[in-house]
Amino acid sequence: MAIHSRFSLLSVVLFASFSCAQSVRPQQPAGPPQPPGHDISVAPEGEDETRQRMNSALAKKWNKDRQEAIRKDSEKLLELAEELKNGVQKSNENVLAVDVIRKAEEIEKLAHSVKEKMKGPN
Repeated sequence: MAIHSRFSLLSVVLFASFSCAQSVRPQQPAGPPQPPGHDISVAPEGEDETRQRMNSALAKKWNKDRQEAIRKDSEKLLELAEELKNGVQKSNENVLAVDVIRKAEEIEKLAHSVKEKMKGPN
């Protein structure tokens, strides 16, 4: 029962966090800035290919780091959601602890952060 409850809680938290990411396409980071008057079309043949490989490698590393951050934040969201659930269960209809409200606010901020990370740079 506890595993089912934990899975359900994780599903709700992740669905809320990830629902906006479905329509978002990953964006590639911009290439390095070019000096004024530098025309890519006149660059030596191998330089453009090298630049593309470097940009591709940087984009892959950035995406890997971003995915790791999202994974860690999602784990923290689950942990906070369980703490919130336990806090709500300990309260009653007449008393809602201040720490429960703070926990909900912390979850909201972290979920927003995860959402922004999923969107990538704008």
